[in-house]
Amino acid sequence: MRNRRTAMLRVMLALTVVSGCGGSGHSSKPSSTPADGPSVQYTPLNLGLPKEALNAPVTGKVPSDKTLHIGVTLKISDATWKQLGHGKSTTDGAKGLAAKLGVSDEELKKLNQYFASAHIQAKPSKTRTSLTFDAKAGVAGQLLKTSFVTHKLKGRSFFTPDPAHPPMVPTQVAGYILSVTGLDSYSEPPHAHALRSTPLAAPTRAGQCPQFPQRIASNQKVAAAYGYDKLWQQGWHGENMTINLVEMDGYDPADIQKYVACTGSHVSVQNVNLGASAPTPGGEATLDIEMLAGLAPNVRIVDYQEDPALLSTGSGTDSWTAFNNALQRIIDDNSDNPRPGSAVSISLGGSEGYMSQATMQAVDQNLRILTQAEHMTVYVATGDCGAYGDRVYGPLDVSFPSTSAWAVAVGGTHMQFAPNGARTLEEVWSDRSNLSKCENQWGSGGGVSKVFPKPWYQNAPGVQNQYSTGYRQVPDVAAAAIDLPVVYRGQWVGFGGTSAATPIWAAGMTLVNQGLMTRKRIYWYGPDTYYHVVGQGGTSTPYFDVTTGNNLYYPATAGYDLSTGLGTPNAPNLFNILLNSA
Repeated sequence: MRNRRTAMLRVMLALTVVSGCGGSGHSSKPSSTPADGPSVQYTPLNLGLPKEALNAPVTGKVPSDKTLHIGVTLKISDATWKQLGHGKSTTDGAKGLAAKLGVSDEELKKLNQYFASAHIQAKPSKTRTSLTFDAKAGVAGQLLKTSFVTHKLKGRSFFTPDPAHPPMVPTQVAGYILSVTGLDSYSEPPHAHALRSTPLAAPTRAGQCPQFPQRIASNQKVAAAYGYDKLWQQGWHGENMTINLVEMDGYDPADIQKYVACTGSHVSVQNVNLGASAPTPGGEATLDIEMLAGLAPNVRIVDYQEDPALLSTGSGTDSWTAFNNALQRIIDDNSDNPRPGSAVSISLGGSEGYMSQATMQAVDQNLRILTQAEHMTVYVATGDCGAYGDRVYGPLDVSFPSTSAWAVAVGGTHMQFAPNGARTLEEVWSDRSNLSKCENQWGSGGGVSKVFPKPWYQNAPGVQNQYSTGYRQVPDVAAAAIDLPVVYRGQWVGFGGTSAATPIWAAGMTLVNQGLMTRKRIYWYGPDTYYHVVGQGGTSTPYFDVTTGNNLYYPATAGYDLSTGLGTPNAPNLFNILLNSA
C-alpha cells in the first residue's frame, strides 16, 4: 500500500489544477453557486490525495457548520522565477524582489469576485502569492460543487471532499491556483524533533555554568570543534544579523535569561504570535533559542509562534496550515529585506508518505520564496527516527519539509571529547536501545525522497551511491545532536536531536555571512551553496567528513552519505572559500 501511495505522490508532484481527484465521476448534478452563469466552465481541483485515502471506507458526513481553515497558494510563473538569482548576493541584492512575485491587480480581482460570490472575503498575503480564509464546510462545498465526508484508514480518521464529486473551480481562475489546503485532513501533523531531556548538575552559583561531565557538548566545546570561536575572534558574534524560528510551542523567558547569564550571550529575542496568544512553553523552542544564543551570542532571534487555536484542533492539516502561515508571515515581514543575510531555522517535520500533495506544494513554494526571492537560507531538521521518518522501524521514509529542494536538510552527530574539551571523535548519532517505538531517539534522519526529484545542485562525491534513485537525498549537512546542555524549566538538562543540529548550522552560517558582509558586502544563501564549495578549498575542506556509524540503515562513508550528508561545519574554511569564490 505504501508503494502505491508514494508512486501516486511522485506523479502528483508535477500536477497542479488538473482533471481528476481520484474516485468515481459525478453521480448526480452538482449544486449551483452564485458564480454560475451560462458561459462558466469548470475545472476539477486536484488536492493530491492518494487513491487509498479517497477509496477508504466512508464513515459519515462532515457537519455543514464545521469551520475549515483554507489556504490558496497561487502560481508564480517560470519567467518570474528565472529573473531571481541564487547562491550569492550583495547586501542590497534582494530588496523588493518578493513584491514582484504575486498575481496582478486584474488576476486578484477575478479571484476575489469568485470568493465573494459565496460571501467569502479572502485575505491576500503581502506578496500576493497566497490567499487565506475561513469558511463553513457547507459554504465551501457549495462554492466548490462538492460536500465533505469522513473516512477511516488503518486506524486513522480524516475527511476529504466527496470522491464522487471532486471539487470544481471556474476554469478562468483555475490557472492561477497551484494548490489548496484545508479541504481535507489527511496529512499527519508535524512533529517536533527534540530529544527528551536528561538531568544535569546544577550551577554552583548564580550566573555560572555548572561543571558538566566530559561527554557534554557545551557551547564552548561545539564552537571550538566547528571553528565558530575563530569567527568570534574576528569580532563576529551575530551583530545586526537575524535568525527566524518557526515554533509550535513557546518558551519561558526565565529559562533563556538563566542560559544567557551563564554563557555570556547578549542575544535578543522577539516574539511574533500568529494567534491570539502564545503557545505554552515547551522544550523545542527553548532548545532552538538557546543553541542560537550560545553560538551566535549577539544575534537577533525572531520567534514565529504558530496559532494555538489551529494546533489544538487535532487536525494535521490545520497544524500544517499554522506552519505555512508562519512561513508566509516571515515572507511578508521580510518582503523589503530589511536585514540581508537572514536565515530561518525549522525543527519540525512529518513523514513524507503521510502528507497530501497540496500541503507539500504550498509549503515548498513558500520555502522557495524565502530562498530565491528573499535570499535567506532555510535550515530544516531531518528528524530523529533514523532512516524511518514515519516513526515505525522497518519501512524507509524521510521527513518533509527537509526533502524540499529549497531547504538545507540537517542531520545529527555524536561528538566525543578529551579531558581538555577537544573533540576526539564525531560519528553518526544513532540509538538501537528501543526499536519498538521512536521517541526522537533513533538518530539522524536521512534517506531518499519518494516525491521530490534530485535538485540540480546536489552533486558531490558520494551523492551517486547504491541508494540513489534520481530523487532528493537528505541530509545535506549535519552537526552535534546529543548531550547539549540547556536550561529548561529552571534546570540544566541535556537535550538534543536534529532540532539542536539545525540551529547550530544556522548560527554558524550567520557568523560566516556576517564576516562576508563585513569584508566584501556579499553573502551566500540557499542549499546549493553547500555543494558549490565542495572541492574548492584543496586541503582546507569546508566540512569535517563523518565516516563512522549509521542511522540504523544508511552508513556513514567518505564524502556525501545519507546519515550526515557532506559533513559537519569547518566554519573558518567555509568562510575563506566563500570569500574567494566566484
